[in-house]
Amino acid sequence: MNKLYDVVVAGAGPVGLFVSCELALSGAAVLVLERDLNPSSPWKKLPLGVRGINTRSVEAFYRRGLLQKLEDSVKAPGQRQLVGHFSGIMFDRANFDLSLFPYSLEGPSLAMRTTSLDRVETVLAERAKELGVEIRWGRAVTSILPQNTTSVTVEASVQDADGGETKKEQFRGRWLVGCDGGRSAVRKLAGFEFVGTEPKNTTYSILGKLTNVESLKQGFVCTDGGFYVMPPKSGWGQIGIEESDGSLIHLMEFDGGAFDRSQDLTQEHLQEVLERVTGRNDVKITKVHRANTFTDRTKQAMQYRRGRIFLAGDAGHIHAPLGGQGLNLGLEDAMNLGWKLGAAIRREKASGGSDPEAEALLETYEQERKPFGTKVMEYTRAQIAALLPDAYGRATRTILEELINTRDGTMYLVGRAWGIANRYPLNSNLDPDHESESFFDHPVIGRSVPDFILADGTRFGPLMRDSKGLLVNFEEESAEKAGELKSLLQGDQSYGDRIKYLPLKADNTCGLAALLIRPDGIVAWAVDKGCEPNLDAAKAALRRWFAF
Repeated sequence: MNKLYDVVVAGAGPVGLFVSCELALSGAAVLVLERDLNPSSPWKKLPLGVRGINTRSVEAFYRRGLLQKLEDSVKAPGQRQLVGHFSGIMFDRANFDLSLFPYSLEGPSLAMRTTSLDRVETVLAERAKELGVEIRWGRAVTSILPQNTTSVTVEASVQDADGGETKKEQFRGRWLVGCDGGRSAVRKLAGFEFVGTEPKNTTYSILGKLTNVESLKQGFVCTDGGFYVMPPKSGWGQIGIEESDGSLIHLMEFDGGAFDRSQDLTQEHLQEVLERVTGRNDVKITKVHRANTFTDRTKQAMQYRRGRIFLAGDAGHIHAPLGGQGLNLGLEDAMNLGWKLGAAIRREKASGGSDPEAEALLETYEQERKPFGTKVMEYTRAQIAALLPDAYGRATRTILEELINTRDGTMYLVGRAWGIANRYPLNSNLDPDHESESFFDHPVIGRSVPDFILADGTRFGPLMRDSKGLLVNFEEESAEKAGELKSLLQGDQSYGDRIKYLPLKADNTCGLAALLIRPDGIVAWAVDKGCEPNLDAAKAALRRWFAF
């Protein structure tokens, strides 16, 4: 209690660990409190812990030098899912056309990957330890003391090996970030309003022995009783299913979520659900290794911040896991919040208290991330609607199949699933002296920076490992232009070493001559080749994102 941390993070899952790493990169002192006694859990390991990470998440690991570590222990290292599915409707690779996204380049960070939850957490925990993050296991946040203007204090119960409470401890931080999952204690204790829709289904994941299972259709299958997923045997290796495990099957029953966590999952009950969903009584469950349930309950916090408390990941939004969006949405939250909160802490310490510019920066976290949370909720609700085992669901699915079997339909959904269509509206309220949107209107602004192939054969992404801003100039041969860009940084010492000026050459610059990049890889200002740079816009972007 005597130590004041810069940030206390509740939850040592992927989101909590990633935001902790981002904060530590900016020099913040971070404490992570985790309810579980240790990170090991069979639910996090393959095959039940299999997760898909999309382009935005792959980029985050790649840019911070962690992608190779993430891939090294995956059963199919570097395996790329070229397209994906929507509501179980597979995309046709023949419709894939990356030219529709001119600022996305082929490279190691482009496509989705398959990994496991425990591998993600292991990689991030190791990195957090390297950066000096303190993690305390077996600490469940039980109360939040009234906030003051400079700090927030939490009380946590210390768990014994049996999950019982041994004592209570208090921890104090300038800020608190709740990354403690869909049943977030921080969200409830801090009084965040959590609204949305109640579930339409209960989904069962069953790993066990089944007889006559080979007679079931493999893949994503809609039935009159619901929906099931039977991974093809040819793909068992990549998601960690061993022959000794038997089979893995997911069953979705549209019961309004009535059975989720309401009673024990007996083998008899699972057999009944299997028969109702598949419409078959000749496939029998003879042994259950593990089974769990979840629903499509879909809710979002009305605010992502209350005073000195932030929410990120499932603490701020929950939805059906169709299409692998949940983990990715949370990792993007962490990337967005981490550098901003770190910058605000620096400013706060320098000014000796609350600072209006730091407050304005922190407000952009909710402004940028909440709309994407809402979009993912819509994306998953639409998938559930197409799975309804009635005439409406079947009609919706028929129309979707026709649309998805086109180039534009496929690439629209790839853009959303991979995240390559994501764009923050950075021209909104960036500078009160320039109300015209055209002042910051360039199609790459607000998007993730392309992973350029540089003249020496290296890639651009690794240049962002230290989480600094970058002012890139692809036209260094123009001494006048280079001097103008350099002067933007040299004329204001407040930027210090938080931005690096990089004169670079690349094989394909996507038509760009120069650009300013935030620590999270988002382009904040840009100019095309052959065009005069708008230096007033560049100065405004620098003030907005880096004057900390």
